[in-house]
Amino acid sequence: MKARFFCCFLLLLFGVSSTLGSTQTLRPKQFTYRLVRQYPHDPKAFTQGLAWDEGRMYEGTGLYGRSSLRSLDLKTGAVHRQRRYRRQYFAEGITVFRDRIYQLTWKNRQVFLLDRERLVVIRSWPYPREGWGITHNGKELIVSDGSASLYFLDPETLQEKRQILVHDDQGKVTRLNELEYVRGAIYANVWQTDRIAIIHPEDGRVTGWLDLSELSAQVQSIWKGKTDVLNGIMYDPVNDRLVVTGKLWPWLFEIRVVPK
Repeated sequence: MKARFFCCFLLLLFGVSSTLGSTQTLRPKQFTYRLVRQYPHDPKAFTQGLAWDEGRMYEGTGLYGRSSLRSLDLKTGAVHRQRRYRRQYFAEGITVFRDRIYQLTWKNRQVFLLDRERLVVIRSWPYPREGWGITHNGKELIVSDGSASLYFLDPETLQEKRQILVHDDQGKVTRLNELEYVRGAIYANVWQTDRIAIIHPEDGRVTGWLDLSELSAQVQSIWKGKTDVLNGIMYDPVNDRLVVTGKLWPWLFEIRVVPK
């Protein structure tokens, strides 16, 4: 009887240990940042999305009557070319894919495809959801709509191929906004927070949290003009540079992600 009791106890103990171990593997790593350098940024730009392609920065800005798509010089902030949208459009995130720029709109539920050099609209699609953030993995477009879901789309048709539910050890992660594909992971601003979720693209698991609250607080304390939330992630894969900013922020910040 004692032997049977002892065996059951061992099985229970190992089962609990195994469960704890699996929980720990799901717990996201915590990261902070090291500032590398900062660049000037238009403090009137309500940043909705950033993208880098072949040595040039692109920015999508929002608000009705102020929405635009711009190509800029990162170091100086100079605008090379700009497309302004009509007042009925609230533009959102952007990504550069195969020499074309995709730009979402918010409640208009329309996606624009633009020529990368001239910023001319080539075509547009109706879209069944609100548009928030967009990036790509080299094969598919990846889109957010403010929920906990990310949608993988065919770049030619915008047909949905699959979706993932983003979650961490506390449950679903909602309000996913601006997106960027960085070294095989999806980085996502979480709207109205100072955190960036680092997401596994296959199962939606948040493998890490990047805390930029200190950076946001510094901007708020130094800049006397109006600022809004952290939003804007850009990755330069050639030089391995990660750049972030916020809506109405006067600077862009190149950072290194480091363990907290």
